[in-house]
Amino acid sequence: MPHILIWTISASSIILMLLRPFKTPEVFWVSAGALLLCLLRLMPFALAGKAVAEGLDVYLFLTGMMLLSELAKEYGVFAWMAHYAVKSANRSSTRLFTSIFAVGVLVTIFMSNDATAVVLTPAVLTAVKRAKAPPLPYLFSCAMVANAASFVLPISNPANLVVFKSTMPPLLRWLAMFSAPSLVAIVITYVLLRWYCHKEISASCNGSTSDSRLSGMGKISLFGIIAVAIALLMASALKINLGLPTFIASTAVTAIVTIRSQSNPFRLVRQISWSILPLVASLFVIVEAVKSAGAKDLLHKMFESPLDLSQFGTALALGISVGLGTNIANNLPLGLIAGATLRTVPLQPMLAKVILIAIDLGPNLSITGSLATILWLTAIRREGLHVSGWQFFKVGVIIMPISLFFAILVALLI
Repeated sequence: MPHILIWTISASSIILMLLRPFKTPEVFWVSAGALLLCLLRLMPFALAGKAVAEGLDVYLFLTGMMLLSELAKEYGVFAWMAHYAVKSANRSSTRLFTSIFAVGVLVTIFMSNDATAVVLTPAVLTAVKRAKAPPLPYLFSCAMVANAASFVLPISNPANLVVFKSTMPPLLRWLAMFSAPSLVAIVITYVLLRWYCHKEISASCNGSTSDSRLSGMGKISLFGIIAVAIALLMASALKINLGLPTFIASTAVTAIVTIRSQSNPFRLVRQISWSILPLVASLFVIVEAVKSAGAKDLLHKMFESPLDLSQFGTALALGISVGLGTNIANNLPLGLIAGATLRTVPLQPMLAKVILIAIDLGPNLSITGSLATILWLTAIRREGLHVSGWQFFKVGVIIMPISLFFAILVALLI
């Protein structure tokens, strides 16, 4: 009975987080579920505290990235990038689509997929409206690339941190493992999405927008973001956990910009969506609870069951299972459980590659797949647009399976 209650409360919390009844913030449902588990003594408070503490590196990473994202938004860095993409398109919707996709790749790689979803998406929507182009192809581009490019570097997706945790490969090893599969996923996503949206992007668009020069503080912010990205690459190469370097470097850049601009740093801090941190912490608690209720053993059996197949058969079976699973349970909690399970099964290096790719690419199937996609949906709703789950699925069911298949295939060949 305790295990049934744990599964029921945990599943209900995640489902309610995704559905957001009465437009209640996502954090409310997940935090309520974690608290209920503790109050019913299904999860000891000490164990819940330990689970929260284990996520410290993720919290620091997210805090640093949110600081940088808000800084880029405040001083027009992302808006400048989006407007430059519109101007460079020269009235060609196809070139505009390609430019925005390329900007999304860069932002995702060096600032994480959440930055692409939260900050770049509104900037792209503003630019596309001014270009008088249909917005959906470009919005889908932001959403899809946020997942497709999210395993180029360890910093490209918080889910990467929770899957590997203390076993994070050094940077050069990471690049050797994931550069080719990432490139394949990005290219296939671009080609298929461009094909799917060919009618909308075949017409010409207005190639000019209002002047969007990058201010002095914007330039400093941009150089600071680049410096932070370089620092994180160095930290990854030295096998240093990424959370603390991200937080320190981002705080330093923010301090420099606010001092130079003589602005109030607290105004910048207040604009950050801090609810993401308790949401993630609560997910850590829920995941620890379901692990104690048999989730780890269940996943262990699922990982071991296809091992009697060929290496490719094993990889494909696990990749499909995990990729689909991200759309049921969301990739962050699934990544937490998968990461803990991975260290208990044979062929761990091969499985780790496949599962990480599935955790990051799987959410391109539906809106519920990742936190970044949920944040993307929230961002466009704030701008007065609505994309249904069915609209997203019609695109995702074409792009996700094909990109996942070929990314796994390339990962096994290298």
